Amino acid sequence: MTTPERTVVFVWRRIPPPFFIGGAEVSQQLLAEEFAAAGWTTLYLASHEPPWSEESDMTSMLRHLDDTGVPYAHSGAKDEVTYTWNGVLVRALPRERLASELERSLEALSPQLVITSQEGSAEFVRLARARTKVAGWLHSVSRTSMHVLDGEPDHALVTSQFVLGRTQGPQNNVLFYPPFTVPTGRSLRRDRDLLMVNPVPAKGSELLHRLIAQMPERHFTLVEGWWDTSVEFTCYPNVTYVPRTYNMGSLYARHKLLLVPSLVEDAFPRVIVEAELLGLPTLGSRRGGIPEAVGHPGLLIDADATAEGWAARIRALTHSELDVRRQHTHHRAERLLRPCLPELAAARVIPS
Repeated sequence: MTTPERTVVFVWRRIPPPFFIGGAEVSQQLLAEEFAAAGWTTLYLASHEPPWSEESDMTSMLRHLDDTGVPYAHSGAKDEVTYTWNGVLVRALPRERLASELERSLEALSPQLVITSQEGSAEFVRLARARTKVAGWLHSVSRTSMHVLDGEPDHALVTSQFVLGRTQGPQNNVLFYPPFTVPTGRSLRRDRDLLMVNPVPAKGSELLHRLIAQMPERHFTLVEGWWDTSVEFTCYPNVTYVPRTYNMGSLYARHKLLLVPSLVEDAFPRVIVEAELLGLPTLGSRRGGIPEAVGHPGLLIDADATAEGWAARIRALTHSELDVRRQHTHHRAERLLRPCLPELAAARVIPS
């Protein structure tokens, strides 16, 4: 008796693997790769024209594929690139063609599941649910993320308890923490001080400016996130600005403390768990899903704390206290290193 072929389709208007901007991109890439590794035919429909830009990322995508030796087919006439990434068949298209290509894929592949999220995803839900089961993935509590519920998916994959508390609708809500892998990177010693990723206003860059000035004796490493803000920090002698990197492991392994002073209600920042997996504890604000990700009250600070309050809390964290926190958070983060498909099967999102 042969096993029936299983197929899953990911579709959204953002860029595909292995290119990323933030946690949602990485989470979807890792889940798609797990489906592929488990023997599912896995198609990832995405766009090289991200919703936040008027320009195509095609040139930089092709350059990266060339640099990493990934074979691809590029159709200039169709403005499309096709390649396979860790077993996942990826098609990057113009945004305007995604809906029609989803309809073609549904007819040709008869997938058991479609997963969609973010900008304009309610349209994809409506197109797909007449033919198959659809899961909308809630990566945050923003209107952009919650929009997928307007299409009334069969299931909502909810990325944290915090998001679950904000989610309403007739669909089945499934608490589904993001997939994680251990970042590659090791260091014999932690010879660097404070680390922050994505220093933009929504993530607390204004407070960060004041904090840097408050603590001239401490060194800050800032890593580019959504966009390049390096020019804003060139005046500080105690700042090193790192361009966007695909490998954060060595940065996590060499620093002593990660700072997450977000002003927005982050759902479950994956940077916190990734850092914990390499023994880097986080000092984060009590806002949104940050406390849930940090997992230790001794590493949280009030959401309305001033730069002076942050400076005092950082200075109060001794080496011995950080060692204790490091062990606690590392063990907790390891529990999120788990296969995710059994969770989806148990929730009846996919066949067992």
